[in-house]
Amino acid sequence: MPLVRIEVIKGRRSRDELRKLADVVQEVMLQNFNAPARDRYQIITQHEPGDIICEDTNLGFERTDDIVFIQIFQQGRTADVKQATYAALAERLGAECGVKGNDLIISCSENKREDWSFGGGEAQFLTGAL
Repeated sequence: MPLVRIEVIKGRRSRDELRKLADVVQEVMLQNFNAPARDRYQIITQHEPGDIICEDTNLGFERTDDIVFIQIFQQGRTADVKQATYAALAERLGAECGVKGNDLIISCSENKREDWSFGGGEAQFLTGAL
């Protein structure tokens, strides 16, 4: 069950464009990241211009204000699955949402089953509900 945070600069995309971006991310999570069906947890945050500072890590990337940060909190995906997901996100978001490869930053963070409660103050992965 990945939790996905999508961070963008405010005013660069319409509501419909943000929804399309989130929908494409979800499709990639289902197809490439082995997320279960009906497992959609996404947070879209828009930041004021100037509130995102992003340099190129000496890779020679030219960044624009159309930058998209995607942070994926997840459990147990392999390096190969992660790399395939990064590639699929870059391809699909570029083709369907106009996100340039230099403006896409993706980070995966791993957590454990006990790190989740989906409601009711219970750790459903631990109680057997999930």
